[in-house]
Amino acid sequence: MALSPRPALVRPLALVFLRSPARVFPRPLARVFPPPLALVGGVVSTLTALARAQAVVAGRAQPVATVRHLHLHDHPMVLIPLTMAGEANAPLAAMAGTDPARPRLLTVAQPRNRDDRFTFAADLAGLLVPYLDSFATDTEDVPIDRGKDVRQRYVDAPQIWVPNPGGADFLRLFGRSTRFLKIDGEHPVPPAVPLLGRWLTFFANSAEVPGSSLLVNAIQALGLHWVTGQSSAEDAQFAVQLAWIESGAEAAREAENGPVAGPATDPDFDNRVLAPLIERSDPALPRVLHDLLLPTWERMWRTLALLRRLPAGDRVPLRWDTDRDAFTAFAQNLAEGGPPQPRRDGAVAAAARLQRLENAAARYAVQRAFDDPLVLAEYRLSGAAFAGVVTLANPDRVDDSGKRPVLRPRIMVHTTEPVRVEPGTSLTSPSRPSQKARVISINPAGDGHDVLLELSGGMGRRLVAEPGSVPTVGERLILTTLSEAYRPGGSLPDPAETPWTHGGPPTYDPPPDQAAPTAEPDASSPPPVLAPDAASPPAVPVLAPDAASPPPVPVLAPDGASPPAVSTAEPEAAALLAVPVADPDSAVSPAGAAVDPALGGDLAAVRDSVVSVEPAFAADPVSPAHPSDTDTRT
Repeated sequence: MALSPRPALVRPLALVFLRSPARVFPRPLARVFPPPLALVGGVVSTLTALARAQAVVAGRAQPVATVRHLHLHDHPMVLIPLTMAGEANAPLAAMAGTDPARPRLLTVAQPRNRDDRFTFAADLAGLLVPYLDSFATDTEDVPIDRGKDVRQRYVDAPQIWVPNPGGADFLRLFGRSTRFLKIDGEHPVPPAVPLLGRWLTFFANSAEVPGSSLLVNAIQALGLHWVTGQSSAEDAQFAVQLAWIESGAEAAREAENGPVAGPATDPDFDNRVLAPLIERSDPALPRVLHDLLLPTWERMWRTLALLRRLPAGDRVPLRWDTDRDAFTAFAQNLAEGGPPQPRRDGAVAAAARLQRLENAAARYAVQRAFDDPLVLAEYRLSGAAFAGVVTLANPDRVDDSGKRPVLRPRIMVHTTEPVRVEPGTSLTSPSRPSQKARVISINPAGDGHDVLLELSGGMGRRLVAEPGSVPTVGERLILTTLSEAYRPGGSLPDPAETPWTHGGPPTYDPPPDQAAPTAEPDASSPPPVLAPDAASPPAVPVLAPDAASPPPVPVLAPDGASPPAVSTAEPEAAALLAVPVADPDSAVSPAGAAVDPALGGDLAAVRDSVVSVEPAFAADPVSPAHPSDTDTRT
């Protein structure tokens, strides 16, 4: 008999198909880890929707993976944080440990008290840092540069489990708030607190790398391997999701009203229980918090036991090696006294990090498909892969059309699946990832197609293929456009070569105190006056805006009218006030205006009048050093 779950647990499949990835998956989950299974074209894949429909009918979660796609540590650290509502990342409690039978509870009696919060951070550091340091002991040699050299790597790395993406966000924010604290000065903190902050930041950053298993949240891990009969947003409730997998829809209904998995608390619990205990500083607070977190603690270990039943994928150890490399590099950086992680990346560092995340996401998607036939089926439905049987094979074919002969075997694959690739496309088989198969032709044949392929790579260096390197007649193959080949990153500029809008060094004008010194006029003596035969005229200083203006120079115009007085507020003041002393035989006045001899122009009188006003300019003690300082135009 088909079950009819409540609407709170099941959403119509139309909503599942129409929702975008950003709506289907909560924002923190989408940032910490990619959503389960492949999303094709921005909608939930066909197999995922089919599995959800089957889960609704069966009343139980359905598997969407045949192998485990993450590393499970033998001794993981389980950490369940709890924060106080209404306070920004204010820790209230945390239950942590590596033994299911011996959880350790850390509480904050007054989350608003700064000293209590730092005491909690020191206690958490005392629990977590020794666990991390226990892996920074034994090392192994890793060959590099094609075996010409070796490097050191720790033989193992730690693993931290949290219930949900909110727990990972708490670690990220708590690490950011503690890694820059000072251990001396006005408000010192214990030395272990900033060290804890740097470790938490490292694990939070690693959680954003697809395929990393250093920091794992249980909701993400379960969603990678099972699909429930509810929406992905409702799967964010850890107890309900686990109940769908372990027992079914009925148990999931009962788990809806159970205690939360943190880090946020239930508002009703806050008002009825938590707030009075904190206000009274009740000593019963630790016991209440212990009872609140204990069910989630037990569910975390049941989740680990559930995942251990699945065999690990073939490429899971390769990703764990990458995690060990990251842990080794960061631990060595701490040992060498390196600085804490910056608050934000520069433009070049952010671009490089985004490039690494994109490459990791593409590599992780290919590895999951190659490890799991059920995941690869998603690509077969979308036309990115097809399965077939080898009908013809010529393993000894040699191509001698080039400068030297090369081994190029050819095989014929018959498939009944749609083939959506063009001739010339390079394909890869998960069973031989280092071998490329180039499509030569695609011809209809019976109920399907015959695909002629030319093989290259993965067969040795001789003109005879190594045994087993070429598919034989009757062998079943899966060929796909996916590839594990190395993807080189783009070239990024040096930070010093980027513009100032992207973090490059900006160009500054020299400060006023570093500008080139300007000679101040000497107020004790007037400037010298050149003789009439001098080559260059003296420069007359310009008055400041509040200085008294000198009387205008009485130079007559040709029509006998006096010209207007020169204003020092104009930009041409400096040029107009630099009055030259003209030659006595010239018919040009010192002010630059022509003097008609018939009007009785006396050059000597004009020169004397100019010289008589020059001491007033030189004696002004507030004359500016630059003509632009007197510009009072608006």
